[in-house]
Amino acid sequence: MQLSLALAALVFSLSYYWFCHRRSRKCRAGKLPPGSMGLPIIGETLQFFVPYTSTDISPFIKKRIQRYGPVFRTSIVGHPIIVSTDPELNSLVFKQGADSWFKPWYTDSFSEIIGSESLMFHEGFLHKYVRGLVREGFGPDSLKSLLVDLEGRTKSHLGSWSVLPSVDLKEVVSAMLHGFAVEKLYSFSDPEMIRGHKQSYDAFLRGLISFPLNIPGTAYWKCLQGRKWAVKTIKKLMDERRESPRMGERDYLDFVMEEIDSGESPLTEKMATDLLFLLPFAAFESTSSTIVSAFHYLTAHPAALAELTREHEAILKRREESGSVGISWREYKSMTFTHMVTNETLRLTNIVPGIFRKVMKDVEVKGYLIPAGWTVMVYPTAAHLNPSVYDDPLSFNPWRWEV
Repeated sequence: MQLSLALAALVFSLSYYWFCHRRSRKCRAGKLPPGSMGLPIIGETLQFFVPYTSTDISPFIKKRIQRYGPVFRTSIVGHPIIVSTDPELNSLVFKQGADSWFKPWYTDSFSEIIGSESLMFHEGFLHKYVRGLVREGFGPDSLKSLLVDLEGRTKSHLGSWSVLPSVDLKEVVSAMLHGFAVEKLYSFSDPEMIRGHKQSYDAFLRGLISFPLNIPGTAYWKCLQGRKWAVKTIKKLMDERRESPRMGERDYLDFVMEEIDSGESPLTEKMATDLLFLLPFAAFESTSSTIVSAFHYLTAHPAALAELTREHEAILKRREESGSVGISWREYKSMTFTHMVTNETLRLTNIVPGIFRKVMKDVEVKGYLIPAGWTVMVYPTAAHLNPSVYDDPLSFNPWRWEV
């Protein structure tokens, strides 16, 4: 009896929610972008999170573009969302300044994963300040000094891979770049510590874009556990550095802690922790994905591979003639076709599934009303694969970036 009453109450609540939601929608008929809000409460969340392996536009997005056009509405994890693949609306969404109608926003579950004080959530002065901190460690000036070290590490790993019968390219490249990142960030050198840190980030990655069901065993739960382990490690390192400051060469953690302890910086311990948590992921995951994708495309396009080989053989020949040893910044800047391959790979390898902005006040654009309180999701893949901008957009063609 009690179960029947509980089920009846649930059905009534969902029906009432659906009725009120539709009534609210009807009163603005003709103004909201077309689309569907899906089921009560969960909206179209299940369809949105269905995995796919194609490099083309997500089936969820593609189906709705064909039905509703480049701007449509939906509901994901309880939030009403306007999805935009329209260049004009996207430009308005990304407008910077105090008068911007759109502010950075992410779902509660994503905020919990990334960290509420992450760079992604800051605006204005704070955003500029934290980006400046990142440039201190990984900007162009720092990269100049990191090139030779990274070249040496790459050669060493290539030598060790060459004697193996086979390797999982994504795994070994990811592990190599992760080891490089945590050495520069935290001076990690213990293989066990590096391996444990990498495993926590692997769990984090697998659940990053997953249904937010925080139940033991789910991808989302494992993702949160991975984050918890990594953050705990960072806090432990910070405590150890305060108790026993390191002498000699400084790493990025030393630099960040000096900022916190200076008393003149807006950087808080929580902001620093979220920044230090996100940087290894940004350093190794996106880079390794791009490298593996480049290998995939080059293998399937012999002409591009031949041109890339010619460029690098010419650089090596000039190096031999000049007697120089190791890669230089000038050599890196001279890799014209390499940069074209990188640009084309990044265009086709869409790592970021969506960029979210909260609507601060009612906005009328493209003949539609975008209500205050709703969220706009800009879908970058649609811009990267737009046939009106890129001829044959699904084809790998580095020459399209020729100036």
